[in-house]
Amino acid sequence: MTSAWPPLTPGDPDEIARRVSAVLEDAWQRLADEQRVAIVGLADNERLPQVLARLEEFKKAITVFHSHVDDEARAFVQRQMPWLYQRGAQAAAEAVGSAFAWSQIHKDALQALASDSYADFIRHSQEAERMADQFYRAARAAARVELPLLAAGNTTARQAAKALADRLTADHQLVHVIYRNGARVPVRAWAEAATLAKSAVAYNAGTLNRAAEAGVRHVQVFDGFDCGWLAHTDPDKANGTIRTVEEAAQAPISHPRCSRAFGPRPDL
Repeated sequence: MTSAWPPLTPGDPDEIARRVSAVLEDAWQRLADEQRVAIVGLADNERLPQVLARLEEFKKAITVFHSHVDDEARAFVQRQMPWLYQRGAQAAAEAVGSAFAWSQIHKDALQALASDSYADFIRHSQEAERMADQFYRAARAAARVELPLLAAGNTTARQAAKALADRLTADHQLVHVIYRNGARVPVRAWAEAATLAKSAVAYNAGTLNRAAEAGVRHVQVFDGFDCGWLAHTDPDKANGTIRTVEEAAQAPISHPRCSRAFGPRPDL
């Protein structure tokens, strides 16, 4: 299965987030479809070679999902992040009456952001792949042990095969990714939230690093009216406040869909 999605082109963060999440949701749905086919085969009491063949198709779909995550993560950090970082840096440069150039400080900062963002995408995908692999191993083991015992094909055997399929379905649902802390999140939701968060951080990093490079010590915060500084519910409200560049760098956003931005204040 190859991707029909066009190459990622830098642009509006919301559009990029929708694109990345759609690609990953599509790959995850293919995985869920292959799981369904394998479970139907078990429920119909197919012979062992047929069931194992269907499970191998499911395993291939896990590889395809991983490939899509890797491709989208690389495209995002190599194309979208530099574009956003530069936009933030250019906005800061205009505010202080200068120009922006890719000096070493900006190259290093972008490299660190890109590495962190790529690793974060992969960590998320590994949780999803872990769930899928658990189903593959459980279904394969059950098929090898239990299907041969049902070869008689009588009513009891069909009922037992259906019970086996139902058990695997209940134990290995691929509707949500279930993280080790128990959180249940759809693939599309975490992909979109992660992409938006990394986009905001990249833009703000460009702004703050260019401000610091120009010797600016303070920035004004532009944020949602009720958004807190360190978390959305933080009583320390962010919008309109003056913070040091160092403080701002420690809290470039306060939650995944945060609209925070910074304006350099060279007058302070």
